[in-house]
Amino acid sequence: MADTMNGLKRTIYCGQVLEEEKEVTVGGFVQKMRNLGNLIFIDLRDKTGIVQLAFNDQTDRELFEKAATVRTEFVLMAHGTTKVRSSINHEIPTGRIEIIVDDLRILAKAQTTPFEIVDDTNVNEELRLKYRYLDLRRPTLQNNLIMRHKIAKAAREYFYKNDFTEIETPMMMKSTPEGARDYLIPSRVHNGKFYALPQSPQIYKQLLMVAGMDRYIQLARCFRDEDLRADRQPEFTQIDLEMSFVDVEDILSMTEGFISYLFKEVLNKEITVPLQRLSYTEAMERFGSDKPDTRFEMEIQDFSELVKDCGFGVFADAVKNGGSVRAVVAKNSAKVLTRKEIDKLTEMVRGIGAKGMAYVRWVDEKPTCSFSKFFSEDELQDILSKIGCEQGDTALIIADKNKVTLPVLGAVRLAVAKKLDIIPKDQFNFLWITDFPFFEYDEDSQSYVAMHHPFTMPNDECIQYLDSAPDKVFAKAFDLVLNGTELSSGSIRITDYELQQKMFRALGLTEEEIEAKFGFLVEAYKYGAPPHGGLGIGLDRLAMVMLGADSLRDVTAFPKVQNASELMSECPSPVDAESLDVLGIQVVRKAEETE
Repeated sequence: MADTMNGLKRTIYCGQVLEEEKEVTVGGFVQKMRNLGNLIFIDLRDKTGIVQLAFNDQTDRELFEKAATVRTEFVLMAHGTTKVRSSINHEIPTGRIEIIVDDLRILAKAQTTPFEIVDDTNVNEELRLKYRYLDLRRPTLQNNLIMRHKIAKAAREYFYKNDFTEIETPMMMKSTPEGARDYLIPSRVHNGKFYALPQSPQIYKQLLMVAGMDRYIQLARCFRDEDLRADRQPEFTQIDLEMSFVDVEDILSMTEGFISYLFKEVLNKEITVPLQRLSYTEAMERFGSDKPDTRFEMEIQDFSELVKDCGFGVFADAVKNGGSVRAVVAKNSAKVLTRKEIDKLTEMVRGIGAKGMAYVRWVDEKPTCSFSKFFSEDELQDILSKIGCEQGDTALIIADKNKVTLPVLGAVRLAVAKKLDIIPKDQFNFLWITDFPFFEYDEDSQSYVAMHHPFTMPNDECIQYLDSAPDKVFAKAFDLVLNGTELSSGSIRITDYELQQKMFRALGLTEEEIEAKFGFLVEAYKYGAPPHGGLGIGLDRLAMVMLGADSLRDVTAFPKVQNASELMSECPSPVDAESLDVLGIQVVRKAEETE
């Protein structure tokens, strides 16, 4: 039978035991136990760190024998007096002090755990996720969750100080198109109808501006039924905000104030504001990405003019067909980027839409060039000079339409930087991406489709082109990027009823579709709406980048895996037939599930 606390009350956390000659009571899990015969040492762990409990020949024999029964992960409380250790451990903050125990309670015994609770673990992630409550005992994951807490705390502090009101919006709402599939909730009362979990609080926060709340903030839970990646989970948290009587500059400035406050409070790092800005077009031209990592250079170089009339059809045809020929140059990389490594990169680019990749690898005095037979030495030298390729460098080249060339070279740039290990650690490069195209051309449908939700305001000078020249329309939309990760998307919203109707028509929505999906918002605009805009900052992604974590799973308490299941609780799971009957739902198995 386990001991009880019975009069013992914790007075200090394990990681805070730093002074000698203090009477203390601690509680925690056993990290390690060492029985040396006449001495027993127990490392006790809680969320703040580890402290050593000591039992010696002065310890009451019954207490000493109880200590001898302790095993890893037992839950203990211990009372005693702090002393300076004879053998100081400089690896931990409490390594100078130990507790000479005079009262020990074994509050819970533990079976041998499926894996050792240590940070330096090679245990399969699936096993750790199955026993997530044990995995979360590891100090790194506990510190990650504490970091999330600190970010949330700083967000509330900052926005409260700036007159924002925290308001909860519904978790059960109308299904509206926002770019991903909704998670649907069947209604028992309204049989055959469904609620949706919010992909974001977009419509509700706009309605709060119509309602006159002026400045709204919420740590909002969002849900999207989409394929997962390292930086995605089906449910996530946004630091969501909306402001009235503002334009783009006001929102960017308010957000920059938050970023500056957050990093000073949480990491004690100064972030220089205003943050760097790039237009979408410039970001794509220079980095091949609308969320570029600017911690390293290796910008894209365009040498289309030099090769538009050359004898090499791959280059000349790309320019003739409205595309371009561009390169990234990896400095001092020729010995690392061997022909074998270049072949791997070529396979990668074929997998993401390119037909192939040319290269120049300059190891010795004369460069090795995959297309040299089509150019004279002087012509080749002109190309190398134009793109800044010198001895010791490697140039990787794509020739195609810009919608292929730019993003493919963006991916190559990142892959090469990781291979060369040239991305600085502990550096935070923030970047605003502004002036996004309003529409993008879809080859399948041979038409322009919206890049943003339908309430995004076009730039004032672009409104005239909505019907006649969609490619000339740019949006009052902006993304915040940190170290190549998109943290936030936002925009100024349309509040003019007539313009909103025009936008719906430009997006190809019928009157019936508008009414069915957005009728209540459109109706609200008829009663007057202040100019407003806002954004949502991904709290999970922000924590991931600030911690240098590899995945959102590292900063989420109970994450889902690639197929959107949770291994610990084994959800999603079947529901009994009676529950489905009440909802009027019949489950039809897919063919592959029944074979």
